[in-house]
Amino acid sequence: MHSSDPHLFQHWMGSLPHATGVVAVATLLGLAGGPCLAQTQSQSEFANCLARLQPVAQRSGVRPDSYSRFTKDVQADFAILDKLNYQPEFKLPIWDYLSGLVDDERIADGKAGLARHADVLQRIQATYGVDPATVVAVWGVESNYGRITGKYPLVQALGTLSCFGRRQSYFQGEFYAALRILQRGDIAPDRLNGSWAGAFGHTQFMPATYERLAVDFDGDGRRDLVDNSDDALASTANFLSKGGWRSGLPWGVEVRLPNGFDTGLAGRTNKRTLGDWAASGLTLADGRPLSTSGLTASERVGLLMLAGPHGPAFLTTRNFDVIYGYNAAESYGLAIAHLSDRLRGGSMFAMPWPTDDPGLSRAERRELQTLLVARGHDIGEIDGILGDKSRVALRQEQSRLGQPVNGRGGQKMLQALRAEGEGQRPDNR
Repeated sequence: MHSSDPHLFQHWMGSLPHATGVVAVATLLGLAGGPCLAQTQSQSEFANCLARLQPVAQRSGVRPDSYSRFTKDVQADFAILDKLNYQPEFKLPIWDYLSGLVDDERIADGKAGLARHADVLQRIQATYGVDPATVVAVWGVESNYGRITGKYPLVQALGTLSCFGRRQSYFQGEFYAALRILQRGDIAPDRLNGSWAGAFGHTQFMPATYERLAVDFDGDGRRDLVDNSDDALASTANFLSKGGWRSGLPWGVEVRLPNGFDTGLAGRTNKRTLGDWAASGLTLADGRPLSTSGLTASERVGLLMLAGPHGPAFLTTRNFDVIYGYNAAESYGLAIAHLSDRLRGGSMFAMPWPTDDPGLSRAERRELQTLLVARGHDIGEIDGILGDKSRVALRQEQSRLGQPVNGRGGQKMLQALRAEGEGQRPDNR
């Protein structure tokens, strides 16, 4: 977890959102195939690099015997450099991004998690002041409640990034931190796996963040974010608390803009008091005055509009900024905030997204893939991830149906294929 590096959720959901509310897609839609960009590099160069890094690692607290033990026989994974350098061409609208991250499945699973971990979440709230729904929402977005935590051995991944590609200095710091974690014995070497960029565990901490903020909440002597959800959830709350979380303060409220509103006033960091926003004509989404929002009139809040003046708009508090600090992307922050509201029993946004072709939930994406397979397309695994093969199939079907040929899977494509009666919906969606 780091403000400038991808979290695991970007590996199966999409990459960092753009400020315009359009998300550049990574592995939700499939990382581009093709040959590895680093074929000219060699394992001998990697071995030489690791040898050069050993004295620096020692100065950072990694003993020589630990360094030798944990890097012995490690081979570079040059395919990781393709992911580091990947520049996606397909742009994911904000409504697609949120429809996959905050869907009925994730809400139901999150509510089940709230019930299952109620006791520890209450103790976490008493200790750190962060409510259970927010903590569980981070868990749900980061790793689908611990189901998808990453498959890359961190020493291999961070070692590769420390020796090749962009930002080697940054990744070297994370590499040394990962080695110190192993040296302390908090996590076994065969369990320290995560994203290609180094985030690991239930809530996807980067190693250096782990060293600063991970906690041993169950008191067993180990800070284990991989196999101990109590430690992971408490560490997440500690991260938010240290970031300035204010207990009892909402992350924000949905608002309605007046006709002719000056959009130049918008911006999460363009803070004004609630009274100032009311004077500008803003009301709550249901038309009630801002004074009934539960925020004080002097509260300084920013206006977030990820789809322009015709989409949902939100006044966001400092607590939204704290969520944003977990991974510096406003669309990501809104996903966490909205999921936390839904886990508390809240409803969908009052204002619809400005589109006539809304996004699909993960269940609907699996159904769409099933319908594509029924039409004879090879899309690989039916997993709800509309990757390269799915997009190729979608373009062919869009061309056949006379729809815009963009490879996007939305409600129009799903409904069109449903109407043709091709295929069956999966029994377990």
